[in-house]
Amino acid sequence: MTRYRISRIINKFSPISASKSAVFLSIVMLLLPVPARAETATAHVQNFQNGLISVMKEAEQLGVQGRYDRLKPLISDTFNLPLMAALSAGPYWKGADATQRNRLVGAFTRMSVATLATLFDGYSGETFTLDGEKQGPQGITFVVTYLTSPSRQNGVEISYVARQSAGTWRLIDVIVDGGISEMRVRISEYSQTLKAGGIDALSELLENKAAQLLTP
Repeated sequence: MTRYRISRIINKFSPISASKSAVFLSIVMLLLPVPARAETATAHVQNFQNGLISVMKEAEQLGVQGRYDRLKPLISDTFNLPLMAALSAGPYWKGADATQRNRLVGAFTRMSVATLATLFDGYSGETFTLDGEKQGPQGITFVVTYLTSPSRQNGVEISYVARQSAGTWRLIDVIVDGGISEMRVRISEYSQTLKAGGIDALSELLENKAAQLLTP
């Protein structure tokens, strides 16, 4: 990973207020089922981060497509991508048919994996450090971690928003440095596309973005 990569991870998001974060999380909780059984959210996050570090260590020899292929099953097993895609579409999701929904989930997944495959393109001694869990309302758990690098004095705080779905932990959002929600940023970014062309336009946008990211 280049010395600027961690800064790129931070800068790709936009700050949001605590009040907006609370509203967003309340919407998420309404859409999610009640937890079925206990499981370790921290272990779920640790498994994801271990897999990510493994890919980073082989990043150069894998190339962007190789990183994509390695990351896709890991990300699919870690995040609740169908829910995140639905949230990104907002009210347009309700009016979409099954074909449109499946296309959006596929496009959202491809773009999400391609983004990480592009960002994590090398390894320079970076480490993830777990810093415990914080319980949120209605089954939400925040797993707090830090991404550190020899080239940076201070680590980047990365909190994963986790909740159980059908008895299994899944991540539904990532919050950087205490208040930058990835999902909230995506919802804001996609709003104009949805207004202009609906859910099909959003799917096309995400498909094109993923293709651009994966082009050597």
